[in-house]
Amino acid sequence: MKIVETYSHLNGLEYLLVHKPKLWQEIKSVIGQVNGKACKTKVSKEKTMKGRLLYSPIEMNKSFKTLLESEKWEESRVSYWVTKDEKLIRKTLTMPPEKQKEEIKQNGFIPIFSYNQTDFVKDRVAIEVQFGKYSFVAYDLFVKHLAFYVGDYIDVGIEILPMKSLQSQMSSGPSYYEGELYNVIRQGRGVPSVPLIILGIEE
Repeated sequence: MKIVETYSHLNGLEYLLVHKPKLWQEIKSVIGQVNGKACKTKVSKEKTMKGRLLYSPIEMNKSFKTLLESEKWEESRVSYWVTKDEKLIRKTLTMPPEKQKEEIKQNGFIPIFSYNQTDFVKDRVAIEVQFGKYSFVAYDLFVKHLAFYVGDYIDVGIEILPMKSLQSQMSSGPSYYEGELYNVIRQGRGVPSVPLIILGIEE
């Protein structure tokens, strides 16, 4: 696979180029090692593409996972406690998890455990490889990456997406670079408030 489009949000790419150039080279190398042809294993059952050989999102994800894990990218979780009271959530948002739970209890509310998980984190950079349903990308960008950034676990989040040219050779449902770029830009220049790099790939 190869990167054909790159969007830098809040100087995400510039940050990597200045502070972690080796990591950026490593990410590009991993993408370059993904064998797209080997992932073209899904026989379509859809009416408009019946019998056609398509790229398998599952195989592509497996390939990325193997390559990234070989470079020591690891899963990471950010845990936190929530409750129904808005003012209390605002008060506890920046506290460590154990303090959040204690504060919620002291105010007479029930603390509810929750967490965000990112599959690939290394040296304060998070990667999400997204070949799933379109709603997952919004969750990655506006919840996952943001939660890790606000929690001071990462400095940059990276989202890897297929270009429309690649997505059109997959079964219906996955997001694509051009559509998600539009979704981010229409939110305004400062939203989401986390430095991001959105990468569009194709074979």
